[in-house]
Amino acid sequence: MLGDPGVLWFPGDSYLYLGAALRPRPDLSKTVGYSFLLRVLDPLHSFVLVALLQHLMGLAIAVMMYVLARRARLPRWGATLCCLPVLLDGYEIQLEHMLMSETLFTSLIMIAVTIALWRDSQAGMHAAGGAVAGLLTGCAVIVREAGIPLIVVLTGYFLVRWRGWLLPVAVAAGCLAPVAAYAAWFHSVNGQYTLNRATGFYLWGRTTSFADCAVIRPPTAERRLCVWQPVADRAPPGRFVWTSPAARELPGGPVTAASNKLLTDFAVRAITAQPFGYLHSVVRGVRVAVSWQRLTYPGPVTVADYLFPHRPQVPPANRTWIPGGTAAQDARAYGHTSATPVVRPFSAMIRVYQRYFYTRGPLFGAILAIGLGGLIRSWRRLAGPGLLPWAVAITLLLFPIATIDFDYRYLLPVLPFACLAAMLAFAPAEDAHGRLLSWRQKLLLRARRTGSGGTS
Repeated sequence: MLGDPGVLWFPGDSYLYLGAALRPRPDLSKTVGYSFLLRVLDPLHSFVLVALLQHLMGLAIAVMMYVLARRARLPRWGATLCCLPVLLDGYEIQLEHMLMSETLFTSLIMIAVTIALWRDSQAGMHAAGGAVAGLLTGCAVIVREAGIPLIVVLTGYFLVRWRGWLLPVAVAAGCLAPVAAYAAWFHSVNGQYTLNRATGFYLWGRTTSFADCAVIRPPTAERRLCVWQPVADRAPPGRFVWTSPAARELPGGPVTAASNKLLTDFAVRAITAQPFGYLHSVVRGVRVAVSWQRLTYPGPVTVADYLFPHRPQVPPANRTWIPGGTAAQDARAYGHTSATPVVRPFSAMIRVYQRYFYTRGPLFGAILAIGLGGLIRSWRRLAGPGLLPWAVAITLLLFPIATIDFDYRYLLPVLPFACLAAMLAFAPAEDAHGRLLSWRQKLLLRARRTGSGGTS
């Protein structure tokens, strides 16, 4: 906050969210639920306040993790240890400082998970609580479309962990209410009940990492989407979609209703014809996520955007994302400034910190593996309380990779839920009478049973 007073800008997305906050309208390429928060804060005209609020959200996420761990009878030191990656990761802190949707998105989901886990028993959860958890998840979906599969995850969790249909139905209804309202808003402006028209564009981009039209044999209308460049020479999908003219030269661009359908049809055809190529591309994205070195992926320009800057950031004065004002004009109208200053020596200190203090890929992979181990250990108890956070983590990890490409920014919402699942993997088990047993007590009980011939 001292080194970069204000917010950091991510080219394109930040300017779109800000424009939609000042002149609300649904965008064709992404949901703008994050802009609703910016609009609420607009009367205060302060980017510093936006950054501060998002940092507080990041701290609140760690607090919720700690409280859930303590409620699961974990020791204070253990609960604290597993919160450290979320609290201290330099890239998490940098993302909280950006005018981007991930922090709000993660906060909403963590609140929903906290509600779901607060009382992990049928008597402890009512339909109203389930509906609130669902409502928060639905709000997260309109903040970032990557939350769409979480509707199934959350509803499925309540189906597995609780008897009866009332609670899962309440959860599903809560999830769908914000999504349906946003789709109705999109229809009122663009004449189509959907959240955006870019799903085909992104999924087509995913297929460019393996698609071979000699194998796919698309119909004539789709052949213009073929990439004849050798697969090994193609840029990663996350960069290719923004540089290749193939989709952009479609009539009206890639986000018209007709173009979206054409791109979707081609992508589905490519995945069906080359399922192993598609699977390999997803596995390759996961491999990048757990690699020791932080690679320049999908490209050096994008990676540079995830670092605290060396010099002031100034929104462009010659480009418009939401009709009615340029990015620079919107910044001045909202925060009475068009630049984020860099104040030394504090800015240099946070840059050095970010360079060394972050979650390395192998540690991230180990955290996911520990959470999975906890599920296996607790299979008799329907995978235990770690089931929901681990399912959320693995869904948020795989869904973006499967639908567009790997990006380091997409890992940051995964980390809190992966850490929470890893914490809950060490939650004490229960004996036959429902009493909680620590790991030490459980081992002693097993030793006594072995020593007495298994009769105790």
